[in-house]
Amino acid sequence: MALPAYNEEEALPELLERIGEAFADSGLPYEVIIVDDGSKDDTAKIASQMSFQMPIHLVQHEVNSGLGVTIRDGLREAVDRAGERDIIVTMDADNTHPPGLIERMVGMIHEGCDVVIASRFQPGARVIGVPFERHILSIGARVLFTSLFPTRGVRDYTSGYRAYRASVIRQAFAEHGDNFVGEKGFSCMADVLLKLRSQGVMFGEAPLRLRYDQKGGDSKMQVFKTIWLTLKLLGRHRVGKN
Repeated sequence: MALPAYNEEEALPELLERIGEAFADSGLPYEVIIVDDGSKDDTAKIASQMSFQMPIHLVQHEVNSGLGVTIRDGLREAVDRAGERDIIVTMDADNTHPPGLIERMVGMIHEGCDVVIASRFQPGARVIGVPFERHILSIGARVLFTSLFPTRGVRDYTSGYRAYRASVIRQAFAEHGDNFVGEKGFSCMADVLLKLRSQGVMFGEAPLRLRYDQKGGDSKMQVFKTIWLTLKLLGRHRVGKN
């Protein structure tokens, strides 16, 4: 699995403990790839220390490069280390995503999905403690993407908690190169989804219980900048589609 991390010293220890417990419960083999995006705190040190307790591979950016580049590098590293039948999971490193959902998402891949999204818009999902403006952003993005790029099996276009067949990600990098994750900010997750959509992959969703009240550290998302970048992304994909 790939974790993009920037100044997550508060959240990372508990999250890694929960990840370890989830994989111990499921019995699934795993490796955690942490991409430290030029953190100024002890994120990299904590990852190195935890590597003595669980299989962690640390990748470090010398300077902060943004979520898109960090996701891209995490997916590339994961694909390079993955076998053809392996599954790559991405999730936030701020302890808001429940690792216990991984087993269900992996199961859905085995049942036939190529990509499984932990969704805030599936029956049974719960969202706790999310700021109002971020909640509105998520709903607005869903409305726009559903209208412009309706995709069977997808309701949550921007969730960063996903499971992918490694072969699907490998194909995407072969087709798009580094531009597979061409967005630098939080709009990168929608960009990835739209590119995978063009590959004809089968999507599925599992209900997400998002615990923003457990978040460690401050939010890195600039809401209005993210809205603007997402609108520009939609425009580019619409032009490309036409």
